Amino acid sequence: MIVGVGIDVADVTRYRFDAAKLAWFARKVYTESEMRYAMRKRNWAERLAGFFAAKEATRKAFGHAIPWRCVGVVHERSGKPTIELLDRAAHLGRRRGVRAIHLSITHTPAVAAALVILES
Repeated sequence: MIVGVGIDVADVTRYRFDAAKLAWFARKVYTESEMRYAMRKRNWAERLAGFFAAKEATRKAFGHAIPWRCVGVVHERSGKPTIELLDRAAHLGRRRGVRAIHLSITHTPAVAAALVILES
């Protein structure tokens, strides 16, 4: 049964930071593994926008704010992105009866979008 759905769209140009702003924004929003993954890619701003959209879609699916760095995007060996709830949010899914969190991310040079579905 679906217990939550969230969707978000991000403008990629907002994530093309200079080095100083990138460092500041990364400390505030992204996990270390997200930054390592994104910065290995040629079009890293698209990945950062996609990760941000995924975090916001997760917050919308749960129906309330979750600290940015407590929602992480990780990738399975196949490359499929998944949501990982960290730190204070680690037990949120279990307390809400969420058995699975489904994530889809897409991006172009201009726009990134993410869809999150919570399943009980």
